[in-house]
Amino acid sequence: QVQLVESGGGLVQAGGSLRLSCAASGRTFSSYTMGWTRQAPGKEREFVAAISWSGSSTDYADSVKGRFTISRDNAKNTVYLQMNSLKPEDTAVYYCAAKIQNNFRDYPHDYWGQGTQVTVSS
Repeated sequence: QVQLVESGGGLVQAGGSLRLSCAASGRTFSSYTMGWTRQAPGKEREFVAAISWSGSSTDYADSVKGRFTISRDNAKNTVYLQMNSLKPEDTAVYYCAAKIQNNFRDYPHDYWGQGTQVTVSS
């Protein structure tokens, strides 16, 4: 069992930065591919970024590539999403998720958090 709790969301102006954190409970955190998805009002949830269990491999949606960076610290059971050059279209609820398999872009995920709101003003 893995429980995930996101933090770090908030309101930021376009061009600004935020860092999201996802704290995981459970001894098997390092076994999971971790990642982030987001859902904007009236839209379907979409993939944002993922990182392999070792941290050696990352994957990004085209819309965030070059602006967002995903990382993890297995000693702290935490995964991060550094978001730079934020745009109004990045406004969404961001969810942390875990998947034992490495095809994170495919649903369902095994575990996910409650989400944290990110709002980017123009």
